[in-house]
Amino acid sequence: MGFLRRLGWYLVGLSIGIVFLVFFLKKKSGGEGLDFCYFPNCRVLKDMRSKPISFGDAIPQELRDTIMVKSILTDGNVDFGKSDTKAEPCKIYFVEKGKTLYQFKNCPDSLVLDAVLIE
Repeated sequence: MGFLRRLGWYLVGLSIGIVFLVFFLKKKSGGEGLDFCYFPNCRVLKDMRSKPISFGDAIPQELRDTIMVKSILTDGNVDFGKSDTKAEPCKIYFVEKGKTLYQFKNCPDSLVLDAVLIE
C-alpha cells in the first residue's frame, strides 16, 4: 500500500507542476506582454522600448517615424563597445540594424534618437 500512496502523491505533484508550467509557457509565447530578457542586449532594448520616444534636431523628417524606431528596438543589436553606459544623466547606446547605426540617449524617463550613421 505504501508504493501506491507515494505514486499518488507523485502524480498529484507532477500534475500541479505541469499546470504551472503550461501557464507560464503560454504567457511567455502569447502576446500578453510578458517577456523574459536574460541577456544585456535584450534588457537594454526592452528598457528603451518602454519609454516615450523623441527625436534630436539632427534627425531628418523622413526618419522621424516611431514605428521604424520600435522595429529598430525590437530587431537591433546594441553595440556595447561604442556605447557609453556610464554617462550621466542619459546613457548613450548605439543600436545596429543592418548596415545602419543609430545613436540613442536613454534618459531615466525618455528616449531620444540623436543620430543615424550609415556604414
